[in-house]
Amino acid sequence: MRTALAALLGVAILATARPASQATDLDQLMARVLARRDENWKKLQQYVLDERESFTLTGPGGVRLYGFRRDYTWFMRDGVFIRSPLRADGVTLTEADRRRAEAEWLHREQRRAERRRAREAETASAESAAAPAPSAAPGPSAFEPAFVSYAYFLRFTFEPNHYALVGREQIDGRPVLRIEYYPTALFTEGRTRPNRRVRDRDAEVEEKMNKVSLVTLWVDAERHQILQYTFDDIDMDFLPGRSMARVDDVKATMRMGQPFPGVWLPRDIDMQFRMMMAIGAIDARYRVEYHDYRQADVTYRIR
Repeated sequence: MRTALAALLGVAILATARPASQATDLDQLMARVLARRDENWKKLQQYVLDERESFTLTGPGGVRLYGFRRDYTWFMRDGVFIRSPLRADGVTLTEADRRRAEAEWLHREQRRAERRRAREAETASAESAAAPAPSAAPGPSAFEPAFVSYAYFLRFTFEPNHYALVGREQIDGRPVLRIEYYPTALFTEGRTRPNRRVRDRDAEVEEKMNKVSLVTLWVDAERHQILQYTFDDIDMDFLPGRSMARVDDVKATMRMGQPFPGVWLPRDIDMQFRMMMAIGAIDARYRVEYHDYRQADVTYRIR
């Protein structure tokens, strides 16, 4: 983590020393790349898919403390995308259990949509007199499939002069540019807390998280396509509760795949972090794999 911080500072110094024309060229590229990203994510709502979710928690010496593996399928019912569980740790769910889980999922999604509409209304009211904000990734619709929301965990606005070209590499045999992005508004809840003290604390944490965060993107410049995102939270010392548990090595990676020619959609999300506690290091890994994309209007049977 400290090495990453040193590299970030070094790259930032080099970036400021570059001619303005080069910085402008990179900004123009990233504007096209993020526009392409937004187009891809709009296409997500045209498809249904299968999902495998897993979580593992290990303690000192690699001892497994907890974990699970679950399989789901997504399908359309009455205009709503439903996440239907198929198996839990290899055991196939009964029809009754699956229907019950679908009903609970739908109820949670309805409440999630209501909370989002309330936040958007508060934000619109608070910003009604403000200057127009910079263009951002399109927000989710009132009742979108949640796998679209999960894909937005690395969404961010276009911020000129916050990118640096750090090298050329290959991913899946494709030549790519490795670009680092230093965000200033990656963490913004956009909601108003009734308690001013809590609201100020939220704003302080968000500001500090933006300062220590780094997003690395591997970009196919010819196609203006991001093939992989990696998010690193370099230093979490500012978070409360450090005397009980210290969170280190926070990392999240999203890889994109091409299930159809010219259509790029999320392939997997991998999140890892480590907590240092009195008993030693606790490592956690959360992974989601998306596969078998197909048109949302197809008819098929739950397996």
